[in-house]
Amino acid sequence: MQLFVNDLTVIDFSYLCPQRGIVGESWIVDIILDGALNEQSMVLDFGRVKKQIKAIIDDSVDHKLAVPAEHEYTQVTRNEDKSSYWVDFMRPNERSIHLHCPADAFAFIDSEQVTIDTVTDYLRAVIKRELPENVAGLQLQLRAEAIPGAFYHYTHGLKKHDGNCQRIAHGHRSRLYISLDGKRSETLEAAWCERWRDIYIGSLEDEVSLAEVDCSQTAGQCNEHTHVAYAYTADQGLFELLVPRGENYIIPTDSTVECLAQYLADQVKQQYPQAKVQVTAFEGVGKGAIGYA
Repeated sequence: MQLFVNDLTVIDFSYLCPQRGIVGESWIVDIILDGALNEQSMVLDFGRVKKQIKAIIDDSVDHKLAVPAEHEYTQVTRNEDKSSYWVDFMRPNERSIHLHCPADAFAFIDSEQVTIDTVTDYLRAVIKRELPENVAGLQLQLRAEAIPGAFYHYTHGLKKHDGNCQRIAHGHRSRLYISLDGKRSETLEAAWCERWRDIYIGSLEDEVSLAEVDCSQTAGQCNEHTHVAYAYTADQGLFELLVPRGENYIIPTDSTVECLAQYLADQVKQQYPQAKVQVTAFEGVGKGAIGYA
């Protein structure tokens, strides 16, 4: 007997890619369980699937930075009590990425690449350990949302958030709608999505000098001309990041989706001062904010 749950959850996270840098991603999770019926004549209660298995998936990957642990660029150092890690991703040509974060902010994938397949294998192994004896098989499908128009991948951190959004390198794959006087402009949508393709969106108040961050000790040839440094302390601990300038975009506010929608609306208004501007910015799948100018 098989039990399936489509759209069980959405994993919003970021990962390190040798070519693209820090990539924000949103993957929808579908699940199928194989097994005998239990004493309730069920393979597993839907409530338990939606609560327990969703929690395992969220705790394992959601709002984390997935690190390809076996890639030659990856260097991992942990502090003595194992509560935090330094991760150095030594991409060439002044494009290295460096982080110092609490341990829970990372998901270490035992592979040279972070892909749908390698993350699926990682999650399957974690979930199987928690399943009851009557569940003999597990199928996971991770998939990206079908988006017919423009979209972009972005990474950020929200230091004021009291949940996992405070982690400095988590992200989303998001669609974007921009309207002028009630009419969508696919040209503007495509232009902004290209500008923010595989981008780290940082807040101005979180920017610091390289000398102020611990992760700069392992950053090699990084300097103020090649990299931007961010650091803040939130409820979960100290977060630090060095990201290449060419893969970074600083805004004057927090990077919540509400602020991003309003920022984009204001930027478009400067281009079209006579138009009524509406920006619908998504944060991953099926949620977001609307800004007006």
